[in-house]
Amino acid sequence: MSHADRDSASTEAVPVVVAEALVKRYGPVVALQDLSLEIRRGEVFGLLGPNGSGKTTFIRMLAGYLAPTRGKLLVSGLDVVHDALQARRRLGYVPEAAPLYGHMQVREFLAFMGRLRGLSAADLKGAVERVVDRLSLGDVMRKPTRALSRGYRQRVAIAQALIHDPEIIVLDEPTNGLDPRQIIEVRELVRSLAGTHTVIMSSHILTEVGRVADRVAILLDGKLRGVRTLAETPDLEDWFLSLA
Repeated sequence: MSHADRDSASTEAVPVVVAEALVKRYGPVVALQDLSLEIRRGEVFGLLGPNGSGKTTFIRMLAGYLAPTRGKLLVSGLDVVHDALQARRRLGYVPEAAPLYGHMQVREFLAFMGRLRGLSAADLKGAVERVVDRLSLGDVMRKPTRALSRGYRQRVAIAQALIHDPEIIVLDEPTNGLDPRQIIEVRELVRSLAGTHTVIMSSHILTEVGRVADRVAILLDGKLRGVRTLAETPDLEDWFLSLA
């Protein structure tokens, strides 16, 4: 499906993430300033900006790792502070440096993460098989995660984020450190998730966001500078430079 088609299909979608005047301070340093935006159900939403722009701060607040200094952040109508556990159940999160337990085999690790996510014994086997098939992990299931290539480690990290079939998938710089073929595989995966999941993807690389996103938000110096659909942004680089 093209960017334009996906955008048209999601125009009337209900917002699944809502940020209202969101602020995050670290002492005198303002990491995120008065961020307000809505992310639609079923879209691929790109967060674009250089390192230090506030992307990871926003993602960590969304995932429940950081509390806002001020403002409100809702996930499926649930406040990430007051309804923290219920909000987290709606998300699958892959941080930039995805932590894996190196001594665990891939199958063991995914089953462990499924149990942490509250899957019953009856559902766990099917959930593991589902993500293994989707991420093409069958050949490495008996390998310890420490023995995997960078590309396979990233696949396992995404698989654990999908194990409980969450409404929202959050990917922080998902293509960092990957070779060209692995980058293409991640792009194809992100596109395949759209519709059945809402995907929020951060990157400091314009082409990566431009290849997969339906809409893009540009963050600079902790401030939201603009949000556009890719359909109305023929040259993402020109738009970015006009805001920088």
